[in-house]
Amino acid sequence: MEGVILSASLEDYLEIIFHLQAESKVARVKDIAKRMRVKASSVTGALRSLAKNGLVNYTPYGLITLTPKGEALAKDVVRRHEALRDFFVNVLSISEKQADEAACRMEHAIPKPVLERLIQFAEFVELCPRGGSKWIAGFQHYCMQGNTLDDCEKCTSVVLEDIKKRKRGGKKGMQVLSLNNLRPGQKGKVVKIKSGSPVSRRIAEMGVTTGTLVEVEKIAPMGDPVDVKVKGYHLSLRKEEAKDIHVELI
Repeated sequence: MEGVILSASLEDYLEIIFHLQAESKVARVKDIAKRMRVKASSVTGALRSLAKNGLVNYTPYGLITLTPKGEALAKDVVRRHEALRDFFVNVLSISEKQADEAACRMEHAIPKPVLERLIQFAEFVELCPRGGSKWIAGFQHYCMQGNTLDDCEKCTSVVLEDIKKRKRGGKKGMQVLSLNNLRPGQKGKVVKIKSGSPVSRRIAEMGVTTGTLVEVEKIAPMGDPVDVKVKGYHLSLRKEEAKDIHVELI
């Protein structure tokens, strides 16, 4: 966020407060200290710095909450962390523990253009006919066993056959659903957003257009709201809004 420059440590505090606030509405010094694995006195010093910058509401012995400015900055830190972690896990096939640890160290230094390109590449891998889970599995095999020309020839023939099947199926073979019909964990490629709908402007401001990959993360017990991830952002949609977004299931 423009005008606010924080150390890596203070960004970590913002991230922890964000998660605690999401879980319990507020954060406490003792909970922050436990998550950060530091003494309460260290937390107090960090909170004073964050409050001075207008990022948290803090008084000694009181509850801690993020200000709107602090929440926006915290969401940016969380997005960097999760985008890096997802890239390491989904594209590089690194274990979740190692990916999370690496993301923690790298999230503070990665420039925004580089982060956006990583997110684009991850989407490309999932959407391109030459990519997807089979391509990732091939990379895993390469890391463990290396590869030969025979492996490449076999892989190419499989990809070509898949493309031919999709081409023969054409649009008739596409499974297009409203976003609210997807289950948690399912992903789809946006094929249509109802023009003039309440969600269309909000989606457009995030750079979501036809062809964008979207993943359903969680659905409330009564089906409302629907929590999704798109371009590294977390978005909560009302059921009626989700109905206005049509995706091709992948």
